[in-house]
Amino acid sequence: MQNKLKIINDPVHGFVKIPHEILFDVIEHPYFQRLRRIGQTGLLNLIFPGATHTRFHHAIGAMHLMFTALETLKLKGVQISKEEEKSAMLAILMHDIGHGPFSHALESMLMDDWHHEKLSLLLMKDLDHQFQGELSLAIEMFLGKYHRKFFNQLISSQLDVDRLDYLKRDSFYTGVTEGNINTQRIISMMNVANDELVVDSKGVYSIENFLTARMFMYWQVYYHKTSALAEHLLVKILDRAKTLVAQGVSLPASENLNYFLEKNKFIKASVEDIYRFTQLDDTDVVQAIKSWSTCEDFVLSYYCTSISKRNLPKTIISSHPFSEELKAEKIDQTNRFFNTQDGALLVDEFQRTLLPYNNKKQPIVLLKKNGEVVDLDQSENQILTSAITQENTKYILSFPREI
Repeated sequence: MQNKLKIINDPVHGFVKIPHEILFDVIEHPYFQRLRRIGQTGLLNLIFPGATHTRFHHAIGAMHLMFTALETLKLKGVQISKEEEKSAMLAILMHDIGHGPFSHALESMLMDDWHHEKLSLLLMKDLDHQFQGELSLAIEMFLGKYHRKFFNQLISSQLDVDRLDYLKRDSFYTGVTEGNINTQRIISMMNVANDELVVDSKGVYSIENFLTARMFMYWQVYYHKTSALAEHLLVKILDRAKTLVAQGVSLPASENLNYFLEKNKFIKASVEDIYRFTQLDDTDVVQAIKSWSTCEDFVLSYYCTSISKRNLPKTIISSHPFSEELKAEKIDQTNRFFNTQDGALLVDEFQRTLLPYNNKKQPIVLLKKNGEVVDLDQSENQILTSAITQENTKYILSFPREI
């Protein structure tokens, strides 16, 4: 009989316990093991060389924080059954199981806007079937259908254990200290009122620190102009490859990647779609990028060489859209330099928008000593929250470095 109550050593949180056997069974499953081959932060390691951690790391870390959060709530008198604890940990463990290669960048390219949460749900249902219905409560919590709302809020809200883990983890691996939040302190301030997740009011500054850390991580790391460009290039590469394949061009690719390059209609994911998807990971895409850098198509080979040799296009960033004249000038220079008509494909404007804190949709709620609850941005003690409820957009123009 195998011992499934193992301990995992995590560089960010230290020792992580696996307190239920079913958690170990899910971790051992090929669907979950695939996450070892999917980077947590796409091509960020081109900018922050340490950012080579995977979705596997993150899912284990989030499961650990869920366990810690539930222990905290139990100490505060919240009744949580063994079954609820196990299911909440399963739900957060599997919340990213549907991520495709390079995470967010490619999810819409491969399967026509099939968001990873939709795929996660399909895979969870499949696992539930394989484990004789043992995951059904976890799926209910994941979908927000369980009557005790705080379980779903711990999985997905503006203050969930998913965000707590990825901020601390991405800050650790990128070396960007602005994102280093005190997860233990934040979790120790969590509480439940009327079956909803709240935060003890004395934790107000830890929460504000968390919200601003998230904002800095987005602008400094995830939306850093070169990170945003690398992610944008990945989408352009797959888009171009799909266009060429549709025109009958033969491109070398792994069997599973080729399946998605050739198939264009995904109204409802078939059994084969799902099987192929679970066989796909970052290595398929990296291999394709390497072989396509010598492709006859100038545009595809240019994009792929940019990434494989890390000779990325130049970028300028602005808080306003760029003028049509500037774009036309860059396209013209590109066409002349490369003696091509495809300049418009190599000059690109794209944007990144961030709303640091949404005070309208599921706001973070503080619990006062007298039992009253108050929205975070309405608290008399908040210093910053009311200032980070504005949406902010940055525009990025990229064009060949050569011009």
